[in-house]
Amino acid sequence: MTRNTIQFRQNGRVIRLDKFSPQATVLDWLRLEQRLTGTKEGCAEGDCGACTVVLERGDGSEGGGKHEAINACIALVGQMDGQAIRTVEGLRGKEGGPHAVQVAMAEADATQCGFCTPGMIVRAQRLLQENPRPTEAEIRMGISGNFCRCTGYQHIVNAIQHAARKD
Repeated sequence: MTRNTIQFRQNGRVIRLDKFSPQATVLDWLRLEQRLTGTKEGCAEGDCGACTVVLERGDGSEGGGKHEAINACIALVGQMDGQAIRTVEGLRGKEGGPHAVQVAMAEADATQCGFCTPGMIVRAQRLLQENPRPTEAEIRMGISGNFCRCTGYQHIVNAIQHAARKD
């Protein structure tokens, strides 16, 4: 049976699409159609992590179900049918403000150019959901799919450790 519509959740909202290119990437759809420009394009090959979003399985809530960091530049919009995705714009702290990782990254001077920051934040948030008290080695492994050219990783690791203590 062929369907003409896909449905998924994006940052908690139900999205129904009946017109989209089968070659459209999640990254292009987010940036061009939804105007969510926090998710960046770095390499367009899934190697740098600037385009990281979280695929949420289960109820599509920030805290429920299984979560997996994916590269939006190589994921196709059609693959999101029945799924839920969360971007950096969709992260919220416990009281609705910035997420603890966002605050910690700013406070720890863990950004310089800021290009990799949204992907790092999304990946760090996913890591802390999976492991609320990671060791430094686990943090380094957890962000290993994201590339930072400016800051180096120690400030980022420190920020994630700080967020883990605050959360």
